[in-house]
Amino acid sequence: MSEQTSAGAPGGTGVPGITPGYRRYALFMLVVVYTSSFVDRQIMGVLLEPVKLDLGLSDTQMGFMTGLAFALFYATLGMPVAFLADRWNRRNIIAIAVAIWSLMTALGGLAIGFWTLAIARIGVGVGEAGASPPAHSMLADMYPEKERAGALGIYSLGIYFGIMIGFLAGAYVAEYYGWRAAFFVVGLPGLIIAVLVRYTMIEPQRGAADGLEPSDPEPIDWSKMWGEIVIGFKHLLSDPVSRNVVFGIMLVAFVGYGGTTWIAAFFIRSHGMSLIEVGTYLAFAIGIFGGLGAFMGGRMADRATQKHVAGGMWIVSVGMLAAAPLVVWFFLETNLTIALIVYLPTLLLGAFYLGPSFAMIQTRAPLKMRALASAIMLFIVNLVGMGLGPQAVGILSDVLAPEFGKESLRYSLLILSFAAVWGAWHYYLAGRHLVRIKAQAAATPAE
Repeated sequence: MSEQTSAGAPGGTGVPGITPGYRRYALFMLVVVYTSSFVDRQIMGVLLEPVKLDLGLSDTQMGFMTGLAFALFYATLGMPVAFLADRWNRRNIIAIAVAIWSLMTALGGLAIGFWTLAIARIGVGVGEAGASPPAHSMLADMYPEKERAGALGIYSLGIYFGIMIGFLAGAYVAEYYGWRAAFFVVGLPGLIIAVLVRYTMIEPQRGAADGLEPSDPEPIDWSKMWGEIVIGFKHLLSDPVSRNVVFGIMLVAFVGYGGTTWIAAFFIRSHGMSLIEVGTYLAFAIGIFGGLGAFMGGRMADRATQKHVAGGMWIVSVGMLAAAPLVVWFFLETNLTIALIVYLPTLLLGAFYLGPSFAMIQTRAPLKMRALASAIMLFIVNLVGMGLGPQAVGILSDVLAPEFGKESLRYSLLILSFAAVWGAWHYYLAGRHLVRIKAQAAATPAE
């Protein structure tokens, strides 16, 4: 295929300056970027036990570093980055972001105590705030609407690739070379990725994939940022569908991030698994079954929505409710083999929410604020889910420790997992509001 394929020629992309070959490469690179971000984000999950023992830290302190220390900056800075990404070179923003989080991950290997490691994790959060908002925007400008969901679905696989690599690399490197080496091994390659993004990718024309005439982006006027963010918050909280979807994602993410962060420590403490055993198992379990669940959830929601306006939201709700008894069984099961088997369907059902949730936020958002709507949604979700989820597990584990000893983590994870049932209720409500809105629209005479 020739790189000179024109936008309108057969086999072209319909986007000026973007050939099919380059578009595939750009999507591949953005998946690599997203994978890198989740490798660096999740590395703490498999290293919790060796880091805690070596530095003499409590579960509460470990929960802070894997939760609030990261999420507070990651979630808060995502909104200014989204504002900037609508006005500046998105490729450059992503390259700078990858370099920051990769360097800060590597510096975690030099930590000598709680605060030095916490500062490194904060730095990772600062860098990763520059990943998804500009990446989503670039993909939207390279893929027309009919192909956009598929492209963003492929991009989201970076979550599961990242978790898989993080658990595998973290476990094996930590086992043979120590936890400090693991931070260097997963962090430093990101600097190469940053260079590739900066010098091999191009900035696509804004709106070209939607058939819009090319235009210069608005000038960067930071005085307007907070006003636009306020408008975005008002939209998400005033629209009943968006509001319930946001609360649903928030509660499911609270359980998901808390569980993913602490699950390795749980298997080590309660089931006596070694670091390599748990790292290998979780890498393939989460990578394969989590990825499959995200794919299935999106496809099932698309088909259900074609049959009923609320079908996509109710598919998520049913998935969360179906997972609940399996989660209880998993955490109360003392036989390791059975627990390992029961855990797999909880991963699959627990990943149903990703595609339907993000798609609904985009569908309900005004056209000119879709990127900002996503950033605000991620702010709310990650501040509560990523920030408080791991922290709450750690605090409750310490509270229960005097009575349950090393099994305190088992019961902490079990108790907090019921928040996902609450999340299922919000997805049900989102579906009900969709039904009501459709009925009102049908009853309103056309002008």
